[in-house]
Amino acid sequence: MKATLKTLAVCAALAVSGLTQAQDIKIANIVELSGPGATAGTVFKNGVELAIKEINATGGILGKKISYTTEDTQTNPGVAKGLTQKAVDNDTFAIFGPVYSGSIMVSMAESKRGETPNFTGGEAAAITAQGNPYVFRTAFGQNISYPKLAKFINTHYKTLTVIYANNDFGKGGRDTLTKLMEGSSTKVVADISTDAGAVDFSAAVLKAKQIDADAIFIVTNEEESARMLREFRKQGVKKPLVGETTLIGQKVIELAGDAANGALGHVGLTIEATPIKAFGAKYKTEYKSESDHNGIKGYTGMYVLKAAIEKVGKLDRKAVAAAIRGGCFSTKQTPGILMDVCFDDKGDLDRDSFMVEVKGGHQVVTATLPPLSAKK
Repeated sequence: MKATLKTLAVCAALAVSGLTQAQDIKIANIVELSGPGATAGTVFKNGVELAIKEINATGGILGKKISYTTEDTQTNPGVAKGLTQKAVDNDTFAIFGPVYSGSIMVSMAESKRGETPNFTGGEAAAITAQGNPYVFRTAFGQNISYPKLAKFINTHYKTLTVIYANNDFGKGGRDTLTKLMEGSSTKVVADISTDAGAVDFSAAVLKAKQIDADAIFIVTNEEESARMLREFRKQGVKKPLVGETTLIGQKVIELAGDAANGALGHVGLTIEATPIKAFGAKYKTEYKSESDHNGIKGYTGMYVLKAAIEKVGKLDRKAVAAAIRGGCFSTKQTPGILMDVCFDDKGDLDRDSFMVEVKGGHQVVTATLPPLSAKK
């Protein structure tokens, strides 16, 4: 009898434990924690986890707590695909990552198969062009950010050299900008390809130096951007160096040191912008380091998911994805998204953004640009 009662008690405990786990909202961080993308992936992961910590501390979502796992893609698209398949098979409610465009381009087929909302930091224009209804950006795609940046370039420079990484992100940026420059007041006089993950940029920089365009546009990933900036300064190039977020992000600034000063860029997210400063302070307290745009991506993405679930009113992955696509979310209702944001029918987002210049090792906001949709 005692054995029977003991067995029943164990079974009851296991049942309660299983019920508790079933009530959790399961999130999977599938990010670059090693390889060339380790810097971006780690900060993105930290942003997601900080948001989860805050949300759980204030009662969770619809009264349910969030549980999460974190997996390392090793900056390898094949590994990312396998980890996404694993997350889908484990009935994960939503996936965050990968950050690298080449990885999400491969792995998002698995999140689509599982009808699982998938938030990515990837910015290549081709990501959302695939028509995957479950993929959402946590920052601008190149098709949104580059038109804003192109206007700045057209206003300031007549000739431009483009240096790009030979990967999905770099080629997507090169192609998008080149198309925007067609028929404009700025002529692209040369483009220079560099290997993804390259260490030595001396030849590429020398070539750009010899071409002598009014400005040099750089579209490479963070660590490569830092090495590129150091090489430009080493070779004494004084021409304006212009780029997107991956040229003047906080981690790039830290890695490049004084060589980053003077670099110009358009950023969708920066801890130097007034709406985001409080997040920057919280991140620094939590992780003892500065966040770059990747941390903000992860953090705001998690809060967008929270807002969408609450809008739907139930834990229905398909309905939540539908609520995000074509939906708008405000800081008045969900302060954690930091800036009002709208998504289009492809999963691309639009909101305010910023032009910055690196001065004294920090991004200095020089202008706030309204959403593209505000200009239509």
